[in-house]
Amino acid sequence: MLSSLARTATRRPLTVILLWVLFLLLGFGLGTGVFGRLSDNVPEVPGTESEHAAEYLDRVDPTGESITAVVEGVAVSDPGLRGQVEKAVADVRRIAGVAAVPDPYTTRGLTAEDGRALIVPVTLKGGLDDDAEEKAVDAAADRVKQIDAPEVHVSGGPLLGKQLGERAQEDVKNAELISLPVVLALLLVVFGGLRAAALPLVIAVSGIAGAFLALFGFSQATDISVYAIQVTTMLGLGLAVDYALLMLVRFREERRNTTDVTEAVHRTVAAAGRTVLFSGLTVAVSLTGLLVFPSVFLRSMGLAVAAVVVIDMLAALTLLPALLAKFGARIAPAKTRPEGEEGRFFARVARFAARRRIAVLAIVVPALLVLALPVTGMKIEIGDATQLPAGTEARQLYDTVDAHFPPGAGVSPVTVVVKPGTDPATADRISALSPTARSRELPGGTTVVQLQPSGRVDGTEATDLVEQVRDIRGTEPVQVTGPAARLVDFRAMLSDRAPWAALTVLAGILVLLFAFTGSVLIPLRTILTTLLSLGAALGVVVWVFQDGHLAGLLGAEGLGALSLTAPPLIVAIAFGLAMDYELFILARMREARRLTGDDQEAVVEGLRRSGRVVTCAALLLAVVFGAFMTGGFSPILQIGLGLTLAVLIDATVVRMLLVPATMTLLGRRAWWAPKPLRRAHDRFGLREEAPVRRELANR
Repeated sequence: MLSSLARTATRRPLTVILLWVLFLLLGFGLGTGVFGRLSDNVPEVPGTESEHAAEYLDRVDPTGESITAVVEGVAVSDPGLRGQVEKAVADVRRIAGVAAVPDPYTTRGLTAEDGRALIVPVTLKGGLDDDAEEKAVDAAADRVKQIDAPEVHVSGGPLLGKQLGERAQEDVKNAELISLPVVLALLLVVFGGLRAAALPLVIAVSGIAGAFLALFGFSQATDISVYAIQVTTMLGLGLAVDYALLMLVRFREERRNTTDVTEAVHRTVAAAGRTVLFSGLTVAVSLTGLLVFPSVFLRSMGLAVAAVVVIDMLAALTLLPALLAKFGARIAPAKTRPEGEEGRFFARVARFAARRRIAVLAIVVPALLVLALPVTGMKIEIGDATQLPAGTEARQLYDTVDAHFPPGAGVSPVTVVVKPGTDPATADRISALSPTARSRELPGGTTVVQLQPSGRVDGTEATDLVEQVRDIRGTEPVQVTGPAARLVDFRAMLSDRAPWAALTVLAGILVLLFAFTGSVLIPLRTILTTLLSLGAALGVVVWVFQDGHLAGLLGAEGLGALSLTAPPLIVAIAFGLAMDYELFILARMREARRLTGDDQEAVVEGLRRSGRVVTCAALLLAVVFGAFMTGGFSPILQIGLGLTLAVLIDATVVRMLLVPATMTLLGRRAWWAPKPLRRAHDRFGLREEAPVRRELANR
């Protein structure tokens, strides 16, 4: 298969390049339409009680979502301001699609006790289609902002989703502007020439175009989260550079052994292409665990990111060989170094870890476990506007309400749907849970009870209210919805499905690594060491963003919990990336072992020849992930920090120390497999490799 790809790319390079150019134009043309289709409905889980209740209200409730405006900076009793507010309220009430706008001067709780701020809630009609809702929201927000006051902020409901989407687009643009020049500069250092350095960026740009196109395609069938743009772009960019770097390093080595560019491309695809293929499949399999969850957000992220990984892999296996066939003669071969000089540093590290394997394990493993300890206290929440930078509209509204109104003001209530047939005593006990409970009747005899929590929208007070209502109702026809109820259901979903997701991923990884190595022990060792680096990275994220240690250095703050989007994405993506580097190293170890038959020396030789690629790839990925930590959006900061740490810890501590230490400790047993599995691997395993290189074979 790989030989066929190489032959096609070298025989018709212009055709292959042209097809990818068309794909790129389609991605940056049609694909960017996804920015207008992003959703912030992250915690929704189809089939849960909270979703059933929300769908029921959508059908029978004449009122729909709402947005909130806050006016601050001048005494609310000022006659001029009051006149403007009352006129704005009257105008908004007449907007098509608006159901109700209470007068903040006559409605209890909408005017601050200090007299310096007031809230104007705007409730939309139920059953509006997307276009009608958007027009109503925009018209209402524009009219309220015409109030002449020092500060007027509008957010919430569908407007918050729009603001998050705009922030996502801005963050992506800024991250790319930061990361691409830095990546190019590092590639110039690695390759020492502009032609070779530019090729990984060509693959990276193709990966980004593919990310946009894949997301746009998936958006036609399912919701795409506002976080999808950042995550798929950062991963698509990083993996594209990784794969191109691996292929180019191998191409320059092969150019040193042959003057025939076409032959060098064929050898490169046969050897490094095999690693890229398995790496792409492994990363994609790592993300299939997200498909086990019924959450639309997690499933769409799993599909989108897996699609981007496959696009990067295909670009590296088709577009890059075509570019090398066309322009590879202008790329200088790798320099010939004296015997033992190439990769000398990494060989020394490998020999040190091999000689001191017990000491390395005794120091490194406990250290990583200590870093992972905060994970045991990890909490997840949906989050509120505090996750956004201080200058954003939604955050300014949140801070204004928090400064002038009692705790819980402006927080979405716990919504209880009391259907006909419910015992009145049960309904009374539910209403008694909150001193500010409000009830309203719906057509058909259903009662909606809104319980206002005293803390955050998804804080302990709110989730406790949900649990209390569900305890009180027993078997009565009562359902709970709202952000807090969605969070409770999302946590339950994660708890129920996480073991199955882990089993799915681990089974897939074990099969792929066995197919790659022919061993059953190497996959097990790989998974265990990878979990150590992953746990350490996630532990630091909890320590920083949940507990608040050093969060200020990143322009963030301790929020008492992580965003529910961060842990599953960090785990899925970081696990896949760790497999990426493991395969880079194992490919060289396997090749050296095949040529020399020396298990101990194969460990050293494998790290000697892969250490530079792994280190450069990790550094480049860290730059990409680090660039996405400049936006100030807390969930993306969490994902960016987690992935940056996971990559750096895995590529240095784990792959440079734990891998040679454990491989040496296992010795020849590392490559062991039961005879039936060995025969199956000999018969069906992918064994396509490059010809033996003289300098290694003669050692």
